[in-house]
Amino acid sequence: MPSTALYTDLSAYYDLMCADIDYREQSQHVRRLHQLLGNEGKEYLDIACGTGPHIRHFIDFGYNASGVDINQPMLDIAQLRCPEANFFRQDMSALQVESPLDLISCFLYSIHYNQGIAKLAECIRSVHAALTPGGMFCFNSVDKNLIDNRPGIKRNLKQGESDFCFQSNWYYPGEGEQQQLQLCIEKITNGHTEIWHDRHPMVALDFQQLQQLLEPFFEVHIFEHDYRTILPWNQTSGNALFVGIKK
Repeated sequence: MPSTALYTDLSAYYDLMCADIDYREQSQHVRRLHQLLGNEGKEYLDIACGTGPHIRHFIDFGYNASGVDINQPMLDIAQLRCPEANFFRQDMSALQVESPLDLISCFLYSIHYNQGIAKLAECIRSVHAALTPGGMFCFNSVDKNLIDNRPGIKRNLKQGESDFCFQSNWYYPGEGEQQQLQLCIEKITNGHTEIWHDRHPMVALDFQQLQQLLEPFFEVHIFEHDYRTILPWNQTSGNALFVGIKK
């Protein structure tokens, strides 16, 4: 199964798989950071936007919103959810926009979908070029050295006649610039079981490396990965929210 096959073939299940995510809380948090640190513009782009749940909230906040993703089936769902927005199929490492943006986000650790540090550096450069002066880039990240490789917690949900079990976890082999997002979906319908396993290769780096990549282009702020409050990163947690203000 190709590395993107799970998202392409099972895009209809994506929202169910992410049913426990508070998209409004996440969107409101980034909006607040933009109010505090960014400019006053309302041109917004979500990269690796998936089915567009964050975009829906930013539209409701009054932003002119758009989204890019590499998987067209996800974008098709996003367009139905957010008919006011514009969606484009693009690789985030080669982002191109028609007009400058004030805020670019990348939620759910999707920044790691860049295939290696060189591609991540290209992504950072292209995001910088797409922003207005004082524009803001916000994303969350995981430090490779603090991944413990334990299996993720199983979540059971029901949709129609089917029972689902979802499980995901990070895996880092201990060296190199690649980690994996390991996903498993089990679907049981009328006693018939289907199971999908997928391993998504993703870029691995520590927060010091990430900060060094950002600093030539951005004033960098690192916050605790807590959408309920705004706190500086405590220097020890393995998940953090990065904010870059265009220099």
